[in-house]
Amino acid sequence: MRLSPDQWIFWQLDAFKLNATIAFTWAIMLVLTVGSILVTRRLSTELKRSRWQNLLEIVVTSIQSQLKDVGLRDPRKYIGFVGTLFLFVGVASLCTVIPGFDTPTGSLSTTAALALCVFVAVPLFGVASQGIWGYLKSYAEPTILMLPFNIISELSRTLALAVRLFGNMMSGAMIIAILLTITPFIFPIFMTALGLLTGMVQAYIFSILAAVYIAAATQNDDTKPVPAAKT
Repeated sequence: MRLSPDQWIFWQLDAFKLNATIAFTWAIMLVLTVGSILVTRRLSTELKRSRWQNLLEIVVTSIQSQLKDVGLRDPRKYIGFVGTLFLFVGVASLCTVIPGFDTPTGSLSTTAALALCVFVAVPLFGVASQGIWGYLKSYAEPTILMLPFNIISELSRTLALAVRLFGNMMSGAMIIAILLTITPFIFPIFMTALGLLTGMVQAYIFSILAAVYIAAATQNDDTKPVPAAKT
């Protein structure tokens, strides 16, 4: 039994390997790219719209609403990044119903890469919103003594993102694989359906946490509450 898609090797030349993690990751990216082109090629502003455009608008407006709820004042700036994270993890989970497909999020290398994307995006959005000095100053708030703790927090939450997603996705795949070997076929079907639900929940949690980190990094004086006037 494979514990990770990294162990499924399609091609190898010396130190270069093409494993299932790389192959399925690129396959998902290809599906998302082609799907986005097909869905957006004939967008309409009229009252009569295609079903795909209606579905697209529902997904986009739902993501924008969630981003606004976590504190991002202009969700349009961040929906490209956060929405892509959600769709990638979500599609990777849905594709587990395909026979022979190993979700790339079951590999620590993939989840680490996703967490690294968040780690890089947070300061980039923070600098774009507050400037370099304004963003760096946030590490010393509310006092300079908090500087090392804020730096450790920045690093540890990135590790937590990767390990959380990896653990939940890999454990679900392992449970289904074990049940297939010791139980009748009908029971793993229910577990697979539960795994799909769990995967979508993980996609939601991962993207929301990324949005929360970005919201904290882009917070400036304009977003802080104004203290009430004394009477």
